[in-house]
Amino acid sequence: MVVIGEAMLDSYLYGSADRLCREAPVPIVALHGRQDVPGGAANAAENARALGATVEFLSVVGTDTEGDILLRALEEAGVDTSGVVRAPLRETLVKQRVMAASQILLRLDRGTESGVTGADEAELIVRLRAAFRRADAVIVSDYGYGILTPRLIAALAEEQARAPRVLVADAKELGRYREVGVTAAKPNYGEALRLLHDHALHSAEERLAQAAGWEEAVLERTGARIVAVTLDVEGALVFERGQPAYRTFTQPHSNANATGAGDTFVSALALALAAGADTPAAADLASAAATVVVHRGGTTVCPAAELHDFLTAENKVLDTGALLTRAAALREQGRRLVFTNGCFDLLHRGHITYLNQAKALGDVLVVGLNDDASVRRLKGTSRPINPTEDRAQVLAALSCVDLIVPFTEDTPARLIEALRPDVYVKGGDYTRETLPEAPLVESLGGEVRLLPYLDDRSTTGIIERVRRAYPQTGT
Repeated sequence: MVVIGEAMLDSYLYGSADRLCREAPVPIVALHGRQDVPGGAANAAENARALGATVEFLSVVGTDTEGDILLRALEEAGVDTSGVVRAPLRETLVKQRVMAASQILLRLDRGTESGVTGADEAELIVRLRAAFRRADAVIVSDYGYGILTPRLIAALAEEQARAPRVLVADAKELGRYREVGVTAAKPNYGEALRLLHDHALHSAEERLAQAAGWEEAVLERTGARIVAVTLDVEGALVFERGQPAYRTFTQPHSNANATGAGDTFVSALALALAAGADTPAAADLASAAATVVVHRGGTTVCPAAELHDFLTAENKVLDTGALLTRAAALREQGRRLVFTNGCFDLLHRGHITYLNQAKALGDVLVVGLNDDASVRRLKGTSRPINPTEDRAQVLAALSCVDLIVPFTEDTPARLIEALRPDVYVKGGDYTRETLPEAPLVESLGGEVRLLPYLDDRSTTGIIERVRRAYPQTGT
């Protein structure tokens, strides 16, 4: 992985603020600690390394003490900094935060923000071309502080045209990368507004509806195959040419001091795409990694082990008794429960799109999962391909799935009667008249919604294609 962009030193000064200053009505902060960590594009590089990539970092920093501290921190994290140009006439970018009682009281910014020029620019272009040819994937982290000059972007476009890589761009001005051949772009809500010359809305519902209408325009303006518009606590809307839109969901957290979640999202997204994940899976991994760092606070990274633990099924997979206890608590919070059920043997894009649409009908999506015995009775002795535990684990990795409850009966009627969902969702070829659970749901005060699967997407079809591709030979 090659990461190029503005290296910053995020410096945190910690203290207590128990008194007011006599000279002015401002708090006196008695400092007792300091922490210096890589920020900006350097944080994206450190995140990529923490997630398992071999990382080369390209940037320009000063020959000052702050530059020394920043490069030493990156090297200690295992990031290759040989591509960083040291420029005597530039000052390293520093974001210094004064903290008291876990709150930011003040941020002090300094460093050179003008464009890199002359020999420094020429040397960075040389290093970019060499690193690009070694890379499997490239992240551009452009904060608009002068590292990604027009000449450097032109060199990036030439290399991408010559030998395309997975190229993910996170930039204040994404329109500058339209002709580069970007695989994926990640604007936040504000950046998307500027890109599309749209106006800001305030409620979550308004912003989601507004962003959902951006698909064609945002793909065209960025030139990217994939665009993930991040919407803070509302998750992200992910658009891909020729595919239905996909939404990721987050776990909101009160931590107001989390910094760099966008860098984490981009690093995880780029790595997942480079490893061959499809877009929904890559987006969910990116969303999960960002959630991990938001829960930790400050400028930090998401190690692969923590991402793995976060995605384990143990917090989502419940037995019926535990599910009903959790459901009662959720209802007390005014949450709307959506329920669906199925075998979900070989999870494919049709399933994922369907589950994503089901989640959008309420606040909490509960999936009833047929256990192995139930699947055999419904599908035959050759099924399931994957056991209950594996199927649950894969479902749990989807951000749209909140709770999973295995059941052994042929139908979920008993479970529906106990759970009393606000919305019951089914897909495929069902109609209201042919869905046996519909009268039960409605008698309990719930609503029945039917959602179509994507055409030509089915577990049976996948199994048949595998059989044709790998016919049995010998014994």
